[in-house]
Amino acid sequence: MQVHDVDLRLLRIFVAIVECGGLSAAESRLNIGRSTISSHLSDLEVRLGIKLCKRGRSGFELTEPGRVTYQASLELLQQCEAFTTTIASSKNELSGRVTIATIDTMVSDPRCGVARAISALRAQSEHIQFDINVCEAKEVETSVMNGRSLVGLGVSRHHIRGLDYHPLYNENNYLYCGVGHPLFACNPSDVERHLQNAEVITSNYTRDKETRNDGLNYQSTAIAYHDEGIAHLILSGDFIGYLPEHYASYWVDKGLFKPILPSRYSYQIPVVMITSKNNLASPLANALVKEIIHCHKTDQ
Repeated sequence: MQVHDVDLRLLRIFVAIVECGGLSAAESRLNIGRSTISSHLSDLEVRLGIKLCKRGRSGFELTEPGRVTYQASLELLQQCEAFTTTIASSKNELSGRVTIATIDTMVSDPRCGVARAISALRAQSEHIQFDINVCEAKEVETSVMNGRSLVGLGVSRHHIRGLDYHPLYNENNYLYCGVGHPLFACNPSDVERHLQNAEVITSNYTRDKETRNDGLNYQSTAIAYHDEGIAHLILSGDFIGYLPEHYASYWVDKGLFKPILPSRYSYQIPVVMITSKNNLASPLANALVKEIIHCHKTDQ
């Protein structure tokens, strides 16, 4: 088959469906309804003449041809981006799509220089499109590794071979309780007793395994995948959990959160920029990396 503009659009939708894990989850990324997404997926299957996935009550699952198509789609879309940036560089101008994958809540950290980096790039050229995907820490690395994102911004203790990690700044995390929890207004002499009974939120988005070795009560009766989920659980007054200081400060200032023995229950983890040599062949990608490094150096 010959590839036309409509095919590229359908392939981009298909890639988004796969990376989101289903049609419903892809609605927010694509900003279109599920019925429309389903229609586009069916159109792509007809054009390709293959069944790409199984979808229904049992969930979303790629077929073997679907997995092959997904990998081929990533390669094709990367080549399209490379073509655009190569032509732009021949005219000595920055042009193309800047794709950034980032963990959630970084925007609340005043040390985060992503917005300044975007502004600096925008000042250099009006022919740049910006695509920012907020996802879990592991997905940030995966997005850079498979070429969907030029750079990733997140946290990682265990570096993946083939990716480069540039430290930007250290993030402080503390243990918090909310109004209504026995620890919030207890006497200092009762803190230890209440701590032994307090249920700690288990985060599948845990930044650091050291939190599991703090001697506290992890019973998995409360699980969250993002900082916002942890905040909801702490606000209930029934659980305690770790959050970045910059994110929790909003509720601390309102008198709704309180750090618990911050000298004991805290840890630091580096916020890093994640790149892959395979994604840095274009002037636009290099300009993005340069601006991110520069905009974070100003605060160090």
